[in-house]
Amino acid sequence: MTTTATAAADPTTRTKTSKVLLAGLIAAVAALIGNTIVAQVALAAGASEEFQPLTVGAYGFFTVVGVVAGLVGWVLVRRTANAAATLRWLVPTVLVLSLVPDVMVGFSDRAGVSWGAVAALMVMHVVVTVVSVATFSRLLPVARTAA
Repeated sequence: MTTTATAAADPTTRTKTSKVLLAGLIAAVAALIGNTIVAQVALAAGASEEFQPLTVGAYGFFTVVGVVAGLVGWVLVRRTANAAATLRWLVPTVLVLSLVPDVMVGFSDRAGVSWGAVAALMVMHVVVTVVSVATFSRLLPVARTAA
């Protein structure tokens, strides 16, 4: 009995596919809602409507891609011995690296580019990261390691 209870309580054991998919769906919907709010605030604050990354087709697609990429990474990392420690450095590193293309857009001559619009894109990356980590932490927890 103890072995079964221990295995069931261990978050690194195999997770049902339905639970992983549910976590991804919840994170994607919540991140889409958050990013829609960010886009609308940016547009209301003066970001150009010509700036394509603030259209729902663009940010919607990339929001889902970001959540799925995060979910795959989370599922792979949570199986490792030091998952919590790994995620503590991996998540912020990936977030910072994901901002590099936004900064490059800021220096481009694309239609409607402004640093306010670029800042909104950067906030969207943070929204996807925070929502994903919060959702995955709750639904797909990792084993705690000593820090």
